[in-house]
Amino acid sequence: MYSKSQKLAAEVFGTFVLVFFGCGTAMVTGADVVATSLAFGLSIIAAAYTIGPISGAHLNPAVSFGLFFDGRITLSEALSYTVAQIIGAFLGTFCHFILVLCGMLGTVEGGEIVKTTVSEVSFGANGFGSLNFVGALLTEILLTFVFVLVILCVTQSENESTSEHAGFFIALALTFVHLVGIGLTGTSVNPARSLAPAVFAIGATNGASLTQLWVFIVGPIVGSFFAALFNTMLIKNKKDNKPQKNSKKGKK
Repeated sequence: MYSKSQKLAAEVFGTFVLVFFGCGTAMVTGADVVATSLAFGLSIIAAAYTIGPISGAHLNPAVSFGLFFDGRITLSEALSYTVAQIIGAFLGTFCHFILVLCGMLGTVEGGEIVKTTVSEVSFGANGFGSLNFVGALLTEILLTFVFVLVILCVTQSENESTSEHAGFFIALALTFVHLVGIGLTGTSVNPARSLAPAVFAIGATNGASLTQLWVFIVGPIVGSFFAALFNTMLIKNKKDNKPQKNSKKGKK
């Protein structure tokens, strides 16, 4: 049995890995859709099979609250996991900040590499893109709904093969939602993943990363709520709680 501190430390580390490699890939590839999607998906696989046995590898407040809405963990657990995930996300983005200062990013102009300054780097922050806030919010709700629903379904599956490979299916789901979402909002589905880059990207986005941040917090939480509701009403196996009738006839 792992202690609470071990579980929270695992969530910090796992979220650090997710943000460092996921957002980091977006930064160095110019948000290439396939590369970034795979980076986030592969990060989930790495986390699932390392810290998964310790904390469940939520790495995402939307996942933690989805499990809370589904009745699997307490509100206190969801909140403590969320704090750990935010810490991990900030550590990952801070490492990106240090690497930018060290000259990690640059553009080629006239055959020479021109280094990018911190104020020009978005750090993988989410944004509305060409959408208004309604479109961005709807996108995040739908993407998170699908992602969290997959998590709830594969982790509760009575099929042994499915439950044993849950991490793989969850990684595929995250890759899937990124493939469509990157071109729309950059794909959050994770408030912790959005919060840290938004803070560091204030200069590059002229503050838009913070003013738009609420969508990438509210959207994923709402999406996780509907995923849990949908799972409870239509998918989760309902056990028959009715008392069985005694087949033996009572004595006269």
